[in-house]
Formats: sequence, structure tokens, C-alpha cells
Amino acid sequence: MQPEEIECLKKAGAIAKQAVAYAKELIKPDMLLLEIAEQIESKIDELGGKPAFPVNLSIDNIAAHYTPSWNDSSISRGLLKVDIGVQVDGYIADTAFSIDLENSEENKKLIEAAEAALEKASEKIDLDIQFREIGKIIDKTINLRGFQAIRNLSGHSITRYELHSGLTIPNYDNVKEEEIQQGVYAIEPFATNGLGSVRDGRPSGIYHIQKEGNVRDSFAREVLKFILKEYKTLPFCSRWIYKKFGSRSILALSQIEQAGIIHHYPQLIERGSGKVAQAEHTVILTAKEKIITTM
Repeated sequence: MQPEEIECLKKAGAIAKQAVAYAKELIKPDMLLLEIAEQIESKIDELGGKPAFPVNLSIDNIAAHYTPSWNDSSISRGLLKVDIGVQVDGYIADTAFSIDLENSEENKKLIEAAEAALEKASEKIDLDIQFREIGKIIDKTINLRGFQAIRNLSGHSITRYELHSGLTIPNYDNVKEEEIQQGVYAIEPFATNGLGSVRDGRPSGIYHIQKEGNVRDSFAREVLKFILKEYKTLPFCSRWIYKKFGSRSILALSQIEQAGIIHHYPQLIERGSGKVAQAEHTVILTAKEKIITTM
């Protein structure tokens, strides 16, 4: 990585840290999730970044991929996971925290398990260590606290404009012997009191471009052109498109999806209906140093 790339990554991380601090002050029980998401995203813009993906606000047994729709009336409650991404010129910081909004000891213990796993994994990760060793630490740390790591969710490598760029950091020992090389990685433990895996749920309203293509409808083409210019390969949501183009854009998104151009993420639901806590940091590994940009 060039020095200017590292500076962009550091800037994205600094903005993400400020967005997390802002979110922790902002969020109270019974707030509209729509209000929370839009205020956090506005704060990221105000600080000089752009959201790398829609703010995820996933409650209780929804592990990930819930962002409010444009007319969402859902309120903050329970065990809320707040997943925030920031990009500066396509260079990304990805971070997450969980918050207990019902004064539950079980929630607090789940949050502690996810945060402890993240801390230990962040200390361990370095060049030439096998990915499985990070997963082993995460799994053991969560298990020792009486919970399960979610095995079919993972951390991931990050490249410019690519949030999930191909490599995974498992949340358990997956017995693969691949070693960690220079790059950018998100470490992302999930702790649950359920079965330790997720299934696909309802559509999330979160999309990303998955292939080139076009559509017949002229308005849908206009929407697609905007998506390609504004978000490139990064995730975006129907709420953002509605805000730009109005209600007609929801049908346009459906047409673009039917053409196979965009992928629609499902919500991810814990298989045993267990509650889920999440914690996440982004790490840069170079030949000279390890930088945790979001800590």
C-alpha cells in the first residue's frame, strides 16, 4: 500500500470512531431506527466521509443486514447491533458495536463476550499467522463465557470499493492453513445464546451491483446510472434511492434486480432465535506495522 492509501484508510477509521461515539450518545430506547440511521449517516457526511454501506441496526435475533426502509416505523429496543462503514475515496473502515436497551444481564454478557473476542483477536492478528488461529481465539473466548460464536458469519478482507474482497477471518477454527498477508481486514465476532449459525430472513432493502447489464425502462436506467456513479460496487439501500428519486424508484430497483444486475441481501437471522451481539474493528497490516484504524 502507498502512503496516500494508508492515509485515506486512517481518515476513514477516524471518522468511523467519531461516528461510533456519536451513535452511542444518540441512541436511546424507543427511537425510530430510521432517525438513528439517518443521523449517523449525516454525521459521517459532516465529518468528511461517506457511508461505505447503509447503517445496519439489527435487533435481538437479527444478526445483521437490517437497515430501516424509507417509511420504517420500527423502534430501537432489546439488544441492538450498530454496524457502521465509512469510505474516503473508496478506502473503507468497517466497525460495529452492540448496545443493551432493556437493562438485561444476558444482553450485557453477550456484548462482553463479543467485545472480549474482538480484543483478543485484534491483539493476535499479524502477518504470517494463519486465519484459523484468529478464529480459534474468537471461538474460545466466546465459549468460555457460555455462548456460541456464529460460525457462518466472518470477518473479511477489504480493498478499495470492495467491502468483502474475498478472504475471510473465521469466527472458529476452520482448519484451513492459509496465512495472513499484508492488507486490510475487518475482524467481526458475533456471540449468541442460540445455535451459533444464521439463516436467510426477509429481504433487507440493501443491495450491491453484482454484474454489468442494463434494463429496458428509461427511468430504471436512470436509477441504475446513478447507483453505478454514486456507489460503484459498495452496498446501498432502497431508502437512499427513494430519497433521491421518490416512490417510482422502488419499482425501478425491482426491475434492476430482476435483470440480475443487483444482489438483494437477506436479513440474517439466528437459527435458534437466540440473541446476537456483534463487535468489529478494521486492521491494516503492512510489512512495518499493524494499525487498528477504528480503535
